[in-house]
Amino acid sequence: MNSDHGHENEGTSPEWRQLSPRQRRVLGVLIEKAKTTPDAYPLSLNALTNGCNQKSNRSPQLKLSQDETQNAVDELRHMGAAMEVQGSGRVPKYRHQAYEWFAVDKIEIAVLTELMLRGEQTVGELRGRANRMSAIADLAALRLVLNSLLEKRLVISLTPEGRGQVVSHNLYKDRELEGLHQRVSQQTSQQESEPSASSARLINGGGATVAITVDMFQELKLEVTQLQAEIAQLRGELQRFGSETVQGSE
Repeated sequence: MNSDHGHENEGTSPEWRQLSPRQRRVLGVLIEKAKTTPDAYPLSLNALTNGCNQKSNRSPQLKLSQDETQNAVDELRHMGAAMEVQGSGRVPKYRHQAYEWFAVDKIEIAVLTELMLRGEQTVGELRGRANRMSAIADLAALRLVLNSLLEKRLVISLTPEGRGQVVSHNLYKDRELEGLHQRVSQQTSQQESEPSASSARLINGGGATVAITVDMFQELKLEVTQLQAEIAQLRGELQRFGSETVQGSE
């Protein structure tokens, strides 16, 4: 049974709306776990709370109690973004209804979820992180997804399009969003006054200086990881071939 499917809305409204930080974290965890650990999904209250408080793939770090998690998931249920199902031993479990609530596909929900779990980030960072939930071929493919989410007003661009572009979800409360714009504006001003903070400088063979931006670094890092995996696979195949050759000669 594929756990990463939508279901009929349990709450009163199928339309998405602004969410509090706790609501975003709970909904983001439900979507993430449906994609990354489907065998352990839907989630019990304890598993959901642990997912909200885990240290990896989260920003900011939270320390929610089970009562706080319960309140947030109940609010999401009322909105139609989550639902309760009966687990084994009659333990209540929870699952998301994000596909219907946001009206998005599997790649769009992966990108949106990564933004809910980590907040604003560059397009290059987002591609590498969202790739763990749904395969995204390259930055060009990600930009097509982002354009769709921008049209649906689920994502906002915080800096001009281009290298180092910063984006985030559009689920913030009004006051949060105002503070976010101010913070990103200040960070951008600092980076412009200190260009070395946003790019590394390398000297090529002809003596020219080449700027390596954050997006370029993330793209190169991902390519290196993929090459390392391919090399490891080739080594394994060579070892198996060698073993078969030795056995055949005996």
